[in-house]
Amino acid sequence: MKRTKINALLGSQPAGQVVKAEGWVRTFRNNQFISINDGSTIQNLQAVVELNQLDETLLKRITTGACISVTGQLVASLGKGQAVELKVTELIILGDCDAEAYPLQLKNRPSLEYLREIAHLRARTNTFGAVMRVRHAMAFAIHKFFNDRGFFYIHTPVITGSDAEGAGAMFRVTTLDANNPPRDEHGHINHHEDFFGRETNLTVSGQLEGETYALALSEIYTFGPTFRAENSNTTRHLAEFWMIEPEMAFYDIHDNMQLATDLLQYLVKYALENCKDDLEFLHKRAQDEENTKPQDQRSELGLLERLRFVTENEFQKLSYTEAIEILKNSNPNKKKKFQYLIDQWGVDLQSEHERYLVEKHFKKPVILYNYPREIKAFYMRQNEDNKTVAAMDVLFPGIGEIIGGSQREERYDRLVHRIQEMNLPEKELWWYLDLRKFGSAPHSGFGLGFERLILFVTGMTNIRDVIPYPRFPGNAEF
Repeated sequence: MKRTKINALLGSQPAGQVVKAEGWVRTFRNNQFISINDGSTIQNLQAVVELNQLDETLLKRITTGACISVTGQLVASLGKGQAVELKVTELIILGDCDAEAYPLQLKNRPSLEYLREIAHLRARTNTFGAVMRVRHAMAFAIHKFFNDRGFFYIHTPVITGSDAEGAGAMFRVTTLDANNPPRDEHGHINHHEDFFGRETNLTVSGQLEGETYALALSEIYTFGPTFRAENSNTTRHLAEFWMIEPEMAFYDIHDNMQLATDLLQYLVKYALENCKDDLEFLHKRAQDEENTKPQDQRSELGLLERLRFVTENEFQKLSYTEAIEILKNSNPNKKKKFQYLIDQWGVDLQSEHERYLVEKHFKKPVILYNYPREIKAFYMRQNEDNKTVAAMDVLFPGIGEIIGGSQREERYDRLVHRIQEMNLPEKELWWYLDLRKFGSAPHSGFGLGFERLILFVTGMTNIRDVIPYPRFPGNAEF
């Protein structure tokens, strides 16, 4: 007999039909009631064994964490908490689990910090099962959103010679002998002898390569891993993370803002409609966590309210200049409660400023645009005021910036001038400049950090808990 997934069994009508379920034991009570989960849903299936049905040796092997196969009749449950249960006629142990050594005992609920140390097992907890099912749903919804709008999915390279951000915080890729690398006549490492014949690194963004395809296919998107070698140990940063980066020909900054709005509202709505059980569990979990905080540090909105907040509110659009005036005159700034005080135009906004605008001032998602050119990347379109660029950031409650993007500079002369002004290697960007020489077009794009999105949708508070195996300074386990 073939196995039926537990989510299908729980959604079916019990009529005494014979079924088979397989999964991992969550609890075993009174030598009779086995709670089984196979990961298809946060809900467990109760399997009921008649007293004296199984021999003592087999009973002892039904421990928390053991993997079992049960066959029997699906009947209406007499107990509370479930509509159906499985009346066991046959039970097979597929994989034993030493109860004493198993680190996921219910009586000792492990902390999130501890679970990061056993990341190979944490998916078996309710929290991480829920987070990963939501992560899957969001990945599927992203592809569906773009596919339904006629975008093409482009795989941009993971190994690249370009640095899209000009930040320099990159992981180098090399096959040279680290202990004895070849050197040139000046004593410098000779990268001509390396695998690719030049310096290469893991990509920080697929944007530049994505632009080349947007200027041929009109509307494309990338969705892949990106890497930053920043020595950052915050709850918002990873060394390896996933990015969604659409690039669109014939879009100006306003079209770009509208697409970002449509995407985010679509994704959050998709989660609310398709991840109900997991979101309800995560909502309660987040609520319990909030209740441990001092009153003044608690969020005004619960998880489900925050999600509806995004789907039910128009996004507030305002310029960076308008935002600076609001922040400069705000109570937290005047009373010096901001860690980074706003005293002049041109400063880079921090998460505390972004969250103030969203959560306190406008009480809705915010899109800021037209940032100072000095704090933004070389590829952003320069505005006619010669002070600002057509950049935009989408700000969310609890997160701050969730999307960053811009209209790209399509004018060859202006782009060359900016590259030279920022002392970037013009020679290495020859192919990017070619796009502006051969049939250039106005175009725009943005980047959505996938893990930032999952943080928002799940209500988790540390980005290391929304990716299967987090990579951060000092940690590359598993």
